[in-house]
Amino acid sequence: MKYMKLGSKTDVFQTEGSNIRFVATELATDFVISIGDIKFYLHKFPLLSKSARLQRLVASSNEEKNDEVDISDIPGGPSAFEICAKFCYGMVVTLNAYNVLAARCAAEYLEMFETIEKGNLIYKIDVFLTSSVFRTWKDSIIVLQSTKSLLPWSENLKVINHCIDSIASKASIDPSEVEWSYTYNRKKLPSENGVDSHWNGVRKQPVVPIDWWVEDLCELDVELYKRVIMTIKAKGRTPAIVIGEALRAYAYRRLLGSLEDAVSSGVDCSKRRAALDAILILLPAEEGSVSCGFLLKLLKAACLLQSGESHRNNLIKRISTHLDGASVTDLLIPANTGEHSVYNVDLVMAIVEEFMLQNSDNGKANFQDDEEIVEVDNLRTSVSSTSKLAVANLIDGYLAEIAKDPNLPLPKLITLAGMVSSLPRPTHDGLYRAIDMYLKEHPSLSKSEKKKLCALMDCKQLSQDACMHAVQNERLPLRVVVQVLFFEQIRASVNSARSDPSAELPSVVRSLLPRENGNSIGSSRSAATTTTEEECGVPTSSDVNSFRSMRLANNSGSSERSSGSSDINKNGDDKSAAGKAKGMLMPKKILSKLWSGKTNAGENSSSDTSESPGSVNPEEVKSMQSRITRNSVS
Repeated sequence: MKYMKLGSKTDVFQTEGSNIRFVATELATDFVISIGDIKFYLHKFPLLSKSARLQRLVASSNEEKNDEVDISDIPGGPSAFEICAKFCYGMVVTLNAYNVLAARCAAEYLEMFETIEKGNLIYKIDVFLTSSVFRTWKDSIIVLQSTKSLLPWSENLKVINHCIDSIASKASIDPSEVEWSYTYNRKKLPSENGVDSHWNGVRKQPVVPIDWWVEDLCELDVELYKRVIMTIKAKGRTPAIVIGEALRAYAYRRLLGSLEDAVSSGVDCSKRRAALDAILILLPAEEGSVSCGFLLKLLKAACLLQSGESHRNNLIKRISTHLDGASVTDLLIPANTGEHSVYNVDLVMAIVEEFMLQNSDNGKANFQDDEEIVEVDNLRTSVSSTSKLAVANLIDGYLAEIAKDPNLPLPKLITLAGMVSSLPRPTHDGLYRAIDMYLKEHPSLSKSEKKKLCALMDCKQLSQDACMHAVQNERLPLRVVVQVLFFEQIRASVNSARSDPSAELPSVVRSLLPRENGNSIGSSRSAATTTTEEECGVPTSSDVNSFRSMRLANNSGSSERSSGSSDINKNGDDKSAAGKAKGMLMPKKILSKLWSGKTNAGENSSSDTSESPGSVNPEEVKSMQSRITRNSVS
């Protein structure tokens, strides 16, 4: 920290009690300066020779035959005036970043100009500010922090502007030109503390990160911070990602820390609202400048603080362009006060709706910035297939989490799932997990409601582990389980046909195979708004007949291949054919056990299937398969 010493005489200012200050000299004092409750007993000549304002005040007081002058409105208060008084007496006084601005404002108030006396206090302080304080990173921040209590003097004297420009200029320079002495929040390196066992004694210049300044600026109040960041952005030399990191650090310091506790306990959150407003205004428009997780945290804060609708709408549009980078935890935003649900599902639905709209528009998005609508082009001209897949998996995971809420209405779950039904998924295991979780937490669902819920899932797109879990899941309607077994048999037939190119699949089986877009000609998943039998993908009579004919064709093909293999390496081909037949007949055995369980409906199941495939060990599921019976018939 820079400092400047003025004067050479010994400091003889003394205090009597808590509100009397005087100069201990042989000469008696001849007038009194009052500042609030504090009185200064001083001599006229030293002060009047350097202060034009005191000259006028003393002259007017002499006319009134009063030796006391009141200057309670002096900026900086008694401490700032004492610095000015000591300078007038020629006593030693030390100026630094903490007191220099108060002294400068007090000197301006007392009119200690060069026209009164050469080398007056205003001139000396201005030299100190220009040559030392504004050239130092730390001192500039300290002085800027002190300006708030000295308004409007600090603003009129342009000190705030000088500090902001100094800070912004230093933050905008090339990091290779930055010395670590610029910062004061940095932790020392191990080599500097002498605790690095690998240090060879040669001190190297540390590499300065591009965002070296972001933590230091978190000390500033909201309005000053806003002005500094705007000045840095205006200089145009700082990457948008660094601006985004600065805003993230400030948000965690001034906004997000203990926000939920503050809101729930009724603490005044006006400063947090001001911080949120400033951060939203300062957010850079460039893609990738801030993460989707950070934007969702801002949206959560906007909901907790009940910010304006425009803030939430702008954040929703911004988040939708980066939704593929979010996590399920980021989406778990608490519900508004007064709602029975745990999470704010409507907000997530609005984000998903905006994301889906990007598939059909030209990639332009409008954001409101400081009461002006700004159109941002090329944020994302198209939604890639990778992004769609990531969003589909994200929403599937979100559905599984909100399904645990006992107060979540079924229509909301179905509507949100339907919004992303067109997005590609390699499997429907995530949807199955959400359906299973909702059935577990809502055991009182009616038969028709279960049908609507299960219609969200396409049984043909379940993995083998999910299928094995589903056939043992007592919460699923029986028709869904039958359908799972039906398509498992189809899958076994397809695998058999692929291993034997000479075998030809029946046309009905080919019609049920998934297309490239994840659906099939005879898709088992119907619209979630209907309540017919097709909602759960129940095999029709023609499907069952096709299923039977397919089994006969497979059995016939197996016998033909078995009879023709006697002349060709029995040890190899016979084992292969037996393995294929076993894989084809396994669903049939499970189906037999299922119908057996239906007949013995009074018996209890010997296994708990409360966990969905994402959280169950597949080996444990396989080991349970041979001893599972079913006692519910939906």
